[in-house]
Amino acid sequence: MCGIVGIVAKNHVNQALFDALTVLQHRGQDAAGMVTCEGSRFHLRKDNGLASEVFRTRHMRDLRGNMGIAHVRYPTAGSASSAEAQPFYVNSPYGIALAHNGSLTNSAELAEDVFRTDLRHINTNSDSEVLLNVFAHELQRLGKLTPCAEDIFTAVEQVHRRCRGGYAAVGMITGYGIVAFRDPMGIRPVVYGKRDTPQGPEYMVASESVALDSCGFKRVRDLQPGEAIYISQEGVVHTRQCSEHSDLSPCLFEFVYLARPDSIIDGISVYKARLRQGELLAEKILRVHPEHDIDVVIPIPDTSRTAAMEMAGRLGVKFREGFIKNRYIGRTFIMPGQELREKTVRQKLNPIELEFKGKNVLLVDDSIVRGTTSRKIVEMARDMGANKVYFASAAPAVRFPNVYGIDMPSVSELIAHGRTDDEVGELIGADWIVYQDLQDLIESTQWGSSPVKHFDCSVFNGEYVTGDIDQAYLDNLDATRNDAAQSGGGSTDSTEANSLHHKM
Repeated sequence: MCGIVGIVAKNHVNQALFDALTVLQHRGQDAAGMVTCEGSRFHLRKDNGLASEVFRTRHMRDLRGNMGIAHVRYPTAGSASSAEAQPFYVNSPYGIALAHNGSLTNSAELAEDVFRTDLRHINTNSDSEVLLNVFAHELQRLGKLTPCAEDIFTAVEQVHRRCRGGYAAVGMITGYGIVAFRDPMGIRPVVYGKRDTPQGPEYMVASESVALDSCGFKRVRDLQPGEAIYISQEGVVHTRQCSEHSDLSPCLFEFVYLARPDSIIDGISVYKARLRQGELLAEKILRVHPEHDIDVVIPIPDTSRTAAMEMAGRLGVKFREGFIKNRYIGRTFIMPGQELREKTVRQKLNPIELEFKGKNVLLVDDSIVRGTTSRKIVEMARDMGANKVYFASAAPAVRFPNVYGIDMPSVSELIAHGRTDDEVGELIGADWIVYQDLQDLIESTQWGSSPVKHFDCSVFNGEYVTGDIDQAYLDNLDATRNDAAQSGGGSTDSTEANSLHHKM
């Protein structure tokens, strides 16, 4: 999971792109990059670090131009090199830069095909560079000196025919415009918006609507699965469905953990979805523990707070902030190495003793992945004098790996894999544990007149919506994702495995 943004404006876009990256920073904290276009010249800056660390005043001065794209990368094991930072660039045809969120599940095959058939060189292990070269090759095959919108859409059609997996991409063609497209299942999100200026309309595409809001763009709509949008440098918008078969199946985990609560994805308010998650989870607790003795509901900040507030109200108990979060520590779920994750949990959260001492505490988190954070937090609650510690997860048990752009650990490191709920509760040290039911999570997200009829729920049920994932693929993925394989911090021999680690 990463964050992408592209802007076509009437004035310099560097500041707006930077502002958008800062509100998409939750989608990637490992690296940031920006490319702007000034006439027929690209200006590029990318490096490891947060957006505020990568872009200094001297860099912003050089990032001139009225259109540009930018990217924040998710921190993943084995991807320390700034060579993996995006956007990527190829000079033929025209000069194209591209940034990508997601994972190509046939990356290894594509990389081989790009080299042997398309006669293009891939310089990194990133599937984003593969995607860029596939698009560039398909556009070059048309042989046009000056590409039009139909040419660009034809190239995207071929991308959809050749690429599999979950992907959302934004690209820029030197001197012509910006293109964005979404995979035929709509697994990863893309939205676009417009703002009116005295000089004329300006447009933005981004991973989440919150980026539009922060920059003064009015949300127009999400891209449909398989759809592409092309915005010329003059500000003319073209859209077209570029996939022969499309079926909207967005990633359900976006609504649990990945997205900001103030975003709207495929017409669904993430905030309202999380409120309903809390409501339905509270109802489950009342069913399975009707005589509960919970004194206080405490969220594990930040993504569980919305659900926890609603739970407290439904359960008729107090809601309290029991942990103070250090906001300068990254998201521990995706940090490489067990030792680092365990150390970081204690640095990230500091408990308030008076909210725990002598009380029966219900801790609420958005999900449980490895269980590292959960176990440490339960320990902290007991150290603060909690009488009993219960644990509730707003998501079902995560028992299967993600292959569409979320760098979840090896399946053997998922605490719920092959274990019952009670066994997980015992491992993390809770007196009892309650998971959200999958059907309740789906219902909470679909509430009302949602256009989404089904989701990618693969991390919960092992059903991969693209239909191309078999056990051999998962076994190879498992071998490259586990902490033992990554302990050296380096890459592996498998191009596809690396592309999944460097997924954006």
